[in-house]
Formats: sequence, C-alpha cells, structure tokens
Amino acid sequence: MRFRTPALFGIAVSVVVAVAIGLLPFTLSDYHRGTGADVGVFFIAILALNIVTGFTGQISIGHGAFMAVGGYTTAILTHNHGWNDLTTLPLAALVGFAAGVVVGLPALRFHGVYLALITFAVALAVPQIAKNYPNFTGGTEGLALPTHTGLWLYCATWLVAGIVFVLAWLLLRGRTGRAFRAIRDSEIAAASSGVTLSLYKTFAFGVSAAFAAVAGSMYVLVNNFVNPDVFGLTLSLYILIGAVVGGLGSLWGVLIGAAFVQLLPIGLTTTHISSSQSVPVIFGAVVIAVMALLPLGAANLLRFLHFGSQIGQSSEVPLGTEGR
Repeated sequence: MRFRTPALFGIAVSVVVAVAIGLLPFTLSDYHRGTGADVGVFFIAILALNIVTGFTGQISIGHGAFMAVGGYTTAILTHNHGWNDLTTLPLAALVGFAAGVVVGLPALRFHGVYLALITFAVALAVPQIAKNYPNFTGGTEGLALPTHTGLWLYCATWLVAGIVFVLAWLLLRGRTGRAFRAIRDSEIAAASSGVTLSLYKTFAFGVSAAFAAVAGSMYVLVNNFVNPDVFGLTLSLYILIGAVVGGLGSLWGVLIGAAFVQLLPIGLTTTHISSSQSVPVIFGAVVIAVMALLPLGAANLLRFLHFGSQIGQSSEVPLGTEGR
C-alpha cells in the first residue's frame, strides 16, 4: 500500500528522520554531539530564511543580523539578569519578530537585488551596533554564557528545531502558506486574488526573523559565548548557501543544507586533505559543483526519487497523472 498524498508521505519520512536524530547522540562522543547541535542551529536558521526567500520570494542576505538579535537577547538576559537560558527563547523570538517587521516594512518598496542590498546593510550594521554599547553587549570582549554538556546541547537544539519545524509546516500548509507562494509566483496575480501584499510580505519577514532569532539564541548557547564577530556577514552567506543547496521553497532539503554548510568545512579541515587556507576555496568549488548538478537544490532530487518510487509501485496509474 503506497501513500496516496504527499502530506502523508512527508509526515512518515519526518517521523523516521526525527527518530534517527533522537537516537544519534547516544552513538556519538561529546565533541560530535556539539557538532550535531551546530547542525541543528543551522537547520533552524536555514528554515527561517526559506520562509521569506523560498516561499515568499523576498531575497535576504542578512539573516545573521536577526540571529544576532536573538543571540544577544539570550546572552544579556542570561549573563546580566540571571535568566535560565532556555526561558529566554520566547522573548528572543518576539524581539526577532519585531526586528523583522521593522526591516520588512520599508522593504515593501524594494524588490530583487535592491531588497538584497537592504538586508546586506542590516547584516553589516547590527554587529557594529553591538560594539557601540559595551555596557549591554560586552562590546568586542563579548559575554560568557553557562556551559553545558554536548548531550544537553544536542537534545535542546534539536528539540527546539523540531518545534520550529512543526510550526513552519503548519503555517506553510495553510492559507498563509498559500498566500506566501502566490506572492512568490506573481504579486500581481496574488493581489488580484485578494492577497494583501503588504500584510503577508511583512508577516513573512517577521516570522522568518523570529525563527532566525531563536537560531541565534541556540547558537550562543552552543558556543557559550557571544561577541559581534560571531554574527559577521559570513554567517549570513552560509545560511543562504545552505538554503540554496537544500532547495528554496521546500522543507525537504533543510536538513541537507544544514549538514552541508556545517559538516563539509569541518570534514575538509579534519581529514587533512587540504590546508586551512584552501578550505574556503574548495568549499566554494563544491558549492558551484552542487549548483551545477542540482540547480534546484537537494529537495528537487528528493522529489524526483519519491516520484520514481510512486511510478514503480503503481503501474495502474496513467503516466502524467501522478501529481494530480
């Protein structure tokens, strides 16, 4: 018996992947559990970017700035006010949502490369702002956070990632998700269908920034330290690379994109295949090769494999009607 709806198939695969992720830390060393937690952080961040870029069509190369907002919210509350680290996450998400709305409102007037330049400017400005208020942010010296074991970090990060994934899935499969995709495909057609462009585009920025802020909070907890350099422009670029490699406009490839941007540089460094100076060059070459082979990302390959399995399992379905 095969699955008759993509949603049912997706739920089944998600459950299997979730079980595998949940059992994995018990086979890893404490160091590799920390690495797995880093993958979880990028999973959340790439998922956040996918909402505004992949599903709504608004290009952002500044999501590291929204991660900084969440990271500093958690760091300040934990270091300066004694909050429990995980209890800061809802407030970090709220502050991130507000920051996303602040950026999203003026961004309504811009499209394409012009919107990308605005988010680029935000990514450059936020770390500088953090440096100018050392009484709150610790300035260039940064703030130290409580340390945790690798197992705690892994479990906490992936638990948060699972919650964020479910929230994103529920959001995107409903009316709001349909409005997002309509805006991405054609703003004129979406507006003629009754979609309020300003409302949904700003809301997409807010939700995306809220999720990115949560990723930033977990990022500083995993590293138990924060300073402005942690949220440099490179972080935003890595998030964008992960989203493109995984597949824009799909939740399927987010995990692959997160593993790609986090594990590939580590693998190139630890295997001594190349010197540390050449790792960025090789990483860039691999990204180009992946984009040449999979221009639509890993999600498109997963769709192709699922489509092929459906054909093999059901000879009675006429060719060309599988997606109906």
